[in-house]
Amino acid sequence: MKKILFYSLAALTLVACGNKQAATQEEERVEQVRTKVLQPREIEREISVSTNLQGYLTLNVAPSLTGKIEHIFCEVGDKVSKGQSLVTMDQTQYKTTKISLANLELELHRIEMLLKTGSATQQQYDQIEAQYKSTKEQLEFLELNTYFKAPFSGVISAKNYEDGELYSGQPIMVLTQIDKLKALVAIPETYFPKFKPGMKLTLTSEIYPDQVFPATVEVVYPTVDATSHTFQVKIVIPNGKNLLRPGMYVTTSIGLGKANVIVAPYQAVEKLVGANDRYVFLNENGRAKRVAVELGQRFDQDIEIISPEIVPGAELVVVGQHKLVDGVKLNVVE
Repeated sequence: MKKILFYSLAALTLVACGNKQAATQEEERVEQVRTKVLQPREIEREISVSTNLQGYLTLNVAPSLTGKIEHIFCEVGDKVSKGQSLVTMDQTQYKTTKISLANLELELHRIEMLLKTGSATQQQYDQIEAQYKSTKEQLEFLELNTYFKAPFSGVISAKNYEDGELYSGQPIMVLTQIDKLKALVAIPETYFPKFKPGMKLTLTSEIYPDQVFPATVEVVYPTVDATSHTFQVKIVIPNGKNLLRPGMYVTTSIGLGKANVIVAPYQAVEKLVGANDRYVFLNENGRAKRVAVELGQRFDQDIEIISPEIVPGAELVVVGQHKLVDGVKLNVVE
C-alpha cells in the first residue's frame, strides 16, 4: 500500500515539473525580427481632404402662413439679383389689414386731437394706440409672408409649386448663392493648433484637372469629435466664373509649412481588429514593446507616426511584427 502511494507522488512530481518546464519555455520564446532605427525627417507639411461643395447661402422660400400661391416669378436655373421678387402669395389678408391700419391711424389722430381739448381720456387714446401698434406689426408680418424678395443674389435650385396651387408647408422654391461657395472639411485632431481663420488653401476637381481654385479658412470649429478624432473647418471659395457648383466633389490641399517628423514604413504599422486604433512594436532592451500611434502624412511607402514614445533613436520592428505580443523576447537579425 505504501509502495503504490510512493509511485503516485513521484508521478505527480514529474507532471508538475513538466508543466513548469513547458511554461518556462513558453515565456522564453524568441521571435526573429528586423528593426530600423528611427530618425527625424524634414518634410513639407501638407494634408489633403475630400469634401462636397455647398452654396454659401441657401434660402428655402417658405411662408409662415398657408394659402394660395398667386404668382411665382422664377423658374429653376434662373439667376436672380438681391431684392428681386420671387413669389407673391394671396394678398387678401394683407390688403384687409392694410385698410384696417389706415383707419386706425385716422382714429388715432382724431383721439389725439380730442385728448388735447379734453374731449377724450388718456385711456381711450392708449387703447387706440395699442390697436394701431398691434395692427402695424401684423401688417409687417403679412408683408414679409406675402411678397417674397431675394435677400441675396443666386440661382433658383428647386421649385415645388405652380401658380394657383395651395402652399402646404414644402418650400415653394430654393435660392442658392453660387458666386461664393463653402465646404466643411474634417481635419485630424493632430493639426488643431495649426489652423487659424484666414489661412489660404487650394481646391482641385476632377472636372477641371488642370485648374487650382483658391480658398480661405473662415471658421475653425472649437471642439473635436471624440469618435473620429477630427475637428471641422469651414472654408470659403470665390466662384465668380461659376465654374464650381454646389454638390461637386473636390479635394482640399492645405500647406502647413515645414516640420521635423518621424516616419516609418507603412507596413510596420499594425491595426487593431474591429477598431481604427493603430500601433507599432519597438525593440526595448531585447523585448517587444507595443506603442499606440496616430498616423499623419503619407509619403509613398512611408507614413508619419505620432506618439510621445516615438522619439529619434527608437528601434522600430519592421519585419516580423505581425506575430509579436507585448513583452516577447526578440532576436534581431540583419
